[in-house]
Amino acid sequence: MSFNYRRVIIKIGSNVITRPNGLPDTERIAHLVDQIAAIKKQGKEVILVSSGAVASGRSLISVTDKYDAVATRQLLASIGQVKLINTYSHLFEKFDILCSQVLVTKEDFRDRLHYLNMRNCLEILLQHQVIPVINENDVVSVTELMFTDNDELAGLIASMLNAEALIVLSNVNGIYNGDPKLPGSSVIEDVTGEGIDFSSFVSTGRSQFGRGGMITKSTIAQKTAQLGIAVHIANGTTDNILLDVLDNKAVHTRFVPTKKASGKKKWIAHSETAATGMVQVNEGAKTVLVSSKASSLLPVGIIKVLSDFKKGEIIKIVDENNKLIGLGLAEYGSEKAREFTGKKNQRALVHYDYLYLQG
Repeated sequence: MSFNYRRVIIKIGSNVITRPNGLPDTERIAHLVDQIAAIKKQGKEVILVSSGAVASGRSLISVTDKYDAVATRQLLASIGQVKLINTYSHLFEKFDILCSQVLVTKEDFRDRLHYLNMRNCLEILLQHQVIPVINENDVVSVTELMFTDNDELAGLIASMLNAEALIVLSNVNGIYNGDPKLPGSSVIEDVTGEGIDFSSFVSTGRSQFGRGGMITKSTIAQKTAQLGIAVHIANGTTDNILLDVLDNKAVHTRFVPTKKASGKKKWIAHSETAATGMVQVNEGAKTVLVSSKASSLLPVGIIKVLSDFKKGEIIKIVDENNKLIGLGLAEYGSEKAREFTGKKNQRALVHYDYLYLQG
């Protein structure tokens, strides 16, 4: 049984397209482009999230040790991004495919207007048969504003564009049920359901060039699958991997998608790091919110406003033990919320359409 997806996000990790010496693996990039072109010819829409700018920069310039790591990264990324997009552009040209460059920062996802502008840009590129090549803008992203890594970025893009699948290419065959180096370990082929603690059997060793380890990948994959998007984690250094994953011929890990969430809820689901305000609710309100009956968050169930927020900002909703229950878009600011706290017959602080509850 092959997977007949119409719109696919493909994330290529730096460890896939970087050689052990830190320079770009141009043959591997070319082989991946060949496969992406074949997928495109099948009538599918492909969006590429690609790391590798720093490695590309390293192939063009050498930097002495006197600069700090952030400055060096900015220098290499800025130069390397041009080389990387030119490499992709040149390789796609052979198939008469246009690609475009889209550089984003975490800030672009925090603001609903930015978010919608970015989505509109990507949609018009796809309508014109262009393959967007997306990367984090490492030149302006400093540590605290960075995505965990491009896996997080790819998950955000997948939910933003209502993709049916996200394929994450790393340098291992998938998620193992133990240390991949030990003989008894094997790849977990299907992950279903929620609340699996991957940290118990995922090795935390980071890849040599990437920022995110397997735990990050697992967490993001789970979150994305819960939004109705299939996630495949596979080995990008294996020949023909993309076509084999789509034909279900490759050993890899697939996160089976569960429910479908609305576009607004998908945006909110990925906004935890953007949430500024926080409100605490009582057990009664918690029970109603997590029950199968859809409901908004009413002030009568709020115990306390824990940190300030403005109208239209994403807020965290926590229970009496400060455990996160969900995220939502505030219908009014914290001042008014304090005034309404515990009172009946007041306007909902978070409307159900803008409420995302943890799985």
